Amino acid sequence: MKVIIAEKPSVAKNIADAVHSNKRKNGYFEGNDYLVTWAFGHLLELLDAKDYDSKMSSWRMENYPFIPQSFEYKVKSNSKNRAIVDEGAFKQIELIKELINKEGVNGVISACDYDREGQIIGDIILEYLHVNKSVERLLLNEWTPTEVKAGLEKLKPNSTMEPLRDAGISRQWADWVIGINLTSVATLKYQRGSGRPLNIGRVLLPTLKIIYDRDMEIEQFKPEAFYKLMADFKTKSGEVYEGIYTLENKDKFPEKALLQVVQKAIKDQDGIIIDKQVEKKKEYPPSLFNLSNLQGHVTSKYKGWTSDKVLKIAQSLYEKKFITYPRTASMALEESLTSKAQKVLNTVKKGLAYEDEIVFSINKRVFDNSKVESHSAIIPTYLLPKGLDGDEKIVYEAVKNRFIMQFMPIAEHEEATLVTKVDVEEAKGTFISKGRIQLTKGWKKVEDIQSKDKTLPMAVKGDIVHTMKTKIQEKKTLPPKKHTEKTLLRVMETCGKKYKDGEQDSEEVQAILSGFSIGTPATRAETIKKLETVGYIERSGKNLTVTDMGKRLVEMFPVKELLDLEYTGRLEKSLSEIEKGQLKKQEFLNEIFMFTTSAVDVIKKDEFHIINEIKPKDEKKHESLGKCPLCKSDVIEGTKGYGCSNWKAGCKFVVWKNDKFLEALKVRPTKEVVIKLLEEGKVYGNHFISKKGKRFTAYLYYEKNKENDYFSWRMEFPK
Repeated sequence: MKVIIAEKPSVAKNIADAVHSNKRKNGYFEGNDYLVTWAFGHLLELLDAKDYDSKMSSWRMENYPFIPQSFEYKVKSNSKNRAIVDEGAFKQIELIKELINKEGVNGVISACDYDREGQIIGDIILEYLHVNKSVERLLLNEWTPTEVKAGLEKLKPNSTMEPLRDAGISRQWADWVIGINLTSVATLKYQRGSGRPLNIGRVLLPTLKIIYDRDMEIEQFKPEAFYKLMADFKTKSGEVYEGIYTLENKDKFPEKALLQVVQKAIKDQDGIIIDKQVEKKKEYPPSLFNLSNLQGHVTSKYKGWTSDKVLKIAQSLYEKKFITYPRTASMALEESLTSKAQKVLNTVKKGLAYEDEIVFSINKRVFDNSKVESHSAIIPTYLLPKGLDGDEKIVYEAVKNRFIMQFMPIAEHEEATLVTKVDVEEAKGTFISKGRIQLTKGWKKVEDIQSKDKTLPMAVKGDIVHTMKTKIQEKKTLPPKKHTEKTLLRVMETCGKKYKDGEQDSEEVQAILSGFSIGTPATRAETIKKLETVGYIERSGKNLTVTDMGKRLVEMFPVKELLDLEYTGRLEKSLSEIEKGQLKKQEFLNEIFMFTTSAVDVIKKDEFHIINEIKPKDEKKHESLGKCPLCKSDVIEGTKGYGCSNWKAGCKFVVWKNDKFLEALKVRPTKEVVIKLLEEGKVYGNHFISKKGKRFTAYLYYEKNKENDYFSWRMEFPK
C-alpha cells in the first residue's frame, strides 16, 4: 500500500478515479493498493521573523538586516487572523501523517504539480513530518486516466528531484529575506506614521519600473508633424487606384512645401507604370500557447479579463483534465508527443465545418525539443469538456483553436506593387501603390480571421495613366501606447527583448526557456495584481499606468538593482540554473544574503524621505495646459480629467479621460490633445474607429451647449 499526495483535492479525485481508489473517506480516497490524499496548495509556511527572535515582534531599524541561521516551517496561519493556526491545514497535515504511518503503508508518492512550487509543496510536508519511508515522484503534464496510469508505471525516486526542490526553496527563501528586510526598513524610513507598508519585492519593483518607463516615454514624447502626398491615377480602362509619393524609399516628409511643388507639377498630367511586382506570401499560424501568450491573447481580446483570471481558469481546466499543464514557458511540444497529439487532434476536430482540411503532420514549428523546457506548450487533452461556463469556454476554445490551427493549411496571400512615374522635373520620386488579396484562408478559418483585401487595377508595366485628384495629408508622430497586460507580460517574459506574436526567433526563445525573465509564468499574473492592490499602478480599461506613489517609489528608492531588469533577470536565470543542477543553492542564497545586507545599509543611509519631502497631492503645483474657454482660468490635469482650475467657483469645463463619446471612437484624450484643443479650438484625428470597425479621419470640436454650461463634441469630416 502506498500513499499518494496530490496538490489539491480535485487532482486527488482524478488520480483516485484512474487507479480505482473509489472509497471516499474523510480527507482521502482508499482502494486498490493506494491511499490518495491531498494538500490545499501550501499547508506549511516559513516562520515569521518574530518566531525566530522575540525582538522582531516590533519593527525597529536596528533589528535589520535579519537573516535566520536556518529556515524553518510551521503549519500555515489563518488568513483572517495570523495569530492562530489554520485549522483545516492542521487537520490535513495530521491526516497525512496518520496515513503514512499506517500499518501496511510501505511508501509515499508525491503527485504535486511538476514545477518548483509543486515540488516543494510535497517535499516540505514530507520533511516536516520526518518521513523515513521510500518516496517516489509522479511527474505528469495532464491528469487524464491514461496519463495517470502511464505515469504510475514510470515513477522516479524523489531524490532525483533535488535540483528542482533546491530551485523552489531558493526562490522561497530569497523572496522571504528580501521582502521581510526591505519592506520593513523602507517602511520605517519612508512611510513613518503613514499607517501603510511600502511593499518591496524582487519581482514587484522591476515590473513597476517597466510600466513607469513606458509612462515616462509617453509623457516626454514630443509629436512631430509630417506630410504625405497622395494621388489618384486612372487607367485607360477607367479603373482608379491611389499611390503614395515616395522619394529615396521615404513617403513621409517633414516639410509641406516640397510636396506642394510636386502636387502642383503633376496636376492633370499623364504618368506611366514603370514597374509591377506580384508576390505570393505564406502566413503561418501563431505558435502554440505558453501561459504568458494565452494570458495576453485573452486579456486583449475580451473586456474585463486580467492575466490572474486567465491563470485561475486555465488551472481549473487543467485540474478538470481538459487541458495540459498551463504554467509553461514553452511554445512547442516535445517530439515524443506526436502520437498523443494526433489522438487529441482526431478527437477535437470532429464535426467542424473545415474538418477535412485538418491534417496531422509532424513539423518543427510544433514538435521541437530545443524549444521545450520542462513542460510542453498548452494543448487540449483527448477528453472533450461538457458543461463549461462562459469563462471556461473562452479559455478552452482559445487553447483548442490554437492547437487546431497548427494542422490547417498555411494561409496564402498575394501582394502586388505598382510603381507609377509622372515625368515632370519637380517629381523626382515615384508613386507606390500596394494591393493585397487573400488566396488561401487556411488556418484563419478556425477563428474566422478576416483579411483586409485591397485590389489594384489589371494594369501592366508600360501602361499610361492619368493623374486625377491629389491631396497632402498632415499627420503627427504618435507616442508609444500605454502598457496592457499583454504587452507587460511580453516584456516580463523576455526581460525586455521584443518579438512579434507567432514568431520564434531562436535567441529570444532560448532567453525565455533559460529563465532569463522577470518572474515565472506562474507568478507574473500575481505580481501585476499585487502592484494594483498596493497602489503602485492603476488600471484604465486595458491600460496600466503608474500612480503617483509608484512613480515616487521608482524615482527615489535608492536600491537601484531591484529596479534593473537585467539584475532581476539574472537572478531568475540563476534559479533556472539551480533547477538544472548547474548552480548550487547555497551560492545563490549567499548572493541574496549579501545583497540584502547591503541594500538595508543603503536605505538606512539614504537622506531622502518619501513622505516628508513630497508635498501632498492637493498642494502640488499643476502645469497649465491652456486657458479655459469659459472663464480664462488655467486648465489642468486631474486624476479623472482635464478641467478648469476654477472648478470650485462653479466653472463646468472639463474633458473627461473616460469620455464615452471618445471611447466609442476607440480613442482617449491625452494631455497633448487637450493643449491643441485649447489652442486651436479643434483637433484632427486619423485613428478613429467606426461602429463597423473601419478607421476614418475627422476634426473634433468641443463646444459649449446652448442650453447649459456643459460641453459636447461635434465632428466634422475633412473636405
